[in-house]
Amino acid sequence: MSVTAAPPSAIPNDISSVIEADRAHVWHHLLPHKPLETTDPRIIVEGKGMRVWDATGKEHLDAVSGGVWTVNVGYGREEIADAVRDQLVKLNYFANSAGSIPGAQFAEMLIDKMPGMSRVYYSNSGSEANEKVFKMVRQISQLRHGGKKYKVLYRERDYHGTTITALSATGQPQRAAQYGPYTPGFVEVPHCLEYRNQFPDAEDYGIAAANAIEEVILREGPDTVGLLCLEPITAGGGVITPPPSYWPRVQEICKKYDVLLHIDEVVCGVGRTGTWFGYQHYGIEPDFVTMAKGVASGYAAISCTVTTEAVFEMFKDDVSDPLHYFRDISTFGGCTAGPAAAIANMNIIVRENLLENTIAMGERFVNNLQGLAEKHRVIGDVRGKGLFCGAELVADRATKEPADEKKVQAVVADCMAQGLIIGATNRSLPGFNNTLCFSPALISTADDIDEITAGVDKALTRVFS
Repeated sequence: MSVTAAPPSAIPNDISSVIEADRAHVWHHLLPHKPLETTDPRIIVEGKGMRVWDATGKEHLDAVSGGVWTVNVGYGREEIADAVRDQLVKLNYFANSAGSIPGAQFAEMLIDKMPGMSRVYYSNSGSEANEKVFKMVRQISQLRHGGKKYKVLYRERDYHGTTITALSATGQPQRAAQYGPYTPGFVEVPHCLEYRNQFPDAEDYGIAAANAIEEVILREGPDTVGLLCLEPITAGGGVITPPPSYWPRVQEICKKYDVLLHIDEVVCGVGRTGTWFGYQHYGIEPDFVTMAKGVASGYAAISCTVTTEAVFEMFKDDVSDPLHYFRDISTFGGCTAGPAAAIANMNIIVRENLLENTIAMGERFVNNLQGLAEKHRVIGDVRGKGLFCGAELVADRATKEPADEKKVQAVVADCMAQGLIIGATNRSLPGFNNTLCFSPALISTADDIDEITAGVDKALTRVFS
């Protein structure tokens, strides 16, 4: 199933100079740099299958697909690299005001997996893909609603990207802190994490959480709300799988108030949950779907903003107005490496039956985590769908007091020391950065899943004993 792990190629003789160049000149993502004055930065030099090796030659089992839920089909896929190389030699780039062969071919492949959707707009990151939706909605407001129906609703704990406007739609206060003032017209709705039930008197939590969205729409004025932007399963906010009754009611509310529905699949998309897209578990009929990370498994930069034909038609029905069309460009949305890699990536998922494997291995992983919960009382809740799982850690099961964030990070560090890379909510949710996060590649085997579980078991025992 997976690419066979093998020892790394020889570490370059000048690796010490690489480390010093990194320390002196590279500004890393999401990383405090003061500690790097006295410790070496981590340099990852090679990957095969589920494993990566660092500059010291140490092997790690990667349970988060590249650190940020990206390398869905695993490392070392020559088929994808060859597809990218061949395409770049033939035509590396042309602005997407013109078409390309891989761009057209992948759009057709993608739409075939998304009944009800019709058009693909290419860009190069999830943040940018979401930004396109926000621009489209603002322009629709101008074209169809006199500029009034412009507000965007987003959900507490959800995350949609790093730009100022994407941060305006983030439900993770620590991710957005210090970057304001933000784009006006973005309004938060309550989360749907039943374990942290904010509607204890409700007969059906999913309905109550959805109805809370309706209350916000009514408060803001339905004639001012243009879009509801949600992750199908909240990712970095704690791997939150919604209750079964939640999504049907959300869809009903959107249709009732003529609110367009945007599903952010940047994390869940292209197989992560066992279907091509997370929203497909719930019978949702979105107007917009965005995706990025798993589209090409990190072998090339690509993101997609996918719309219905009805949305597309809103931008082409008045040729007499020179400003009526979507006047937007993404420079690297014209790079052909992205769709070339995406085609090869999708072919691998189909040929190797990775959706089916994701369902089977996801069930095994959730069962394993539930087994750990029986052993470790620090695990308060286990959540997940497919190979996208979370375990929320608590100091007390009865009160659900969150575990100390430093101890949660100590579990992550212990796993790293073992040669196991896992994730956790971190500097996102004040007081609630207490969920361990897992997203191993879709090629995971039963042995991989059991090895991840065993490593977490050891770490929990050491940190919380």
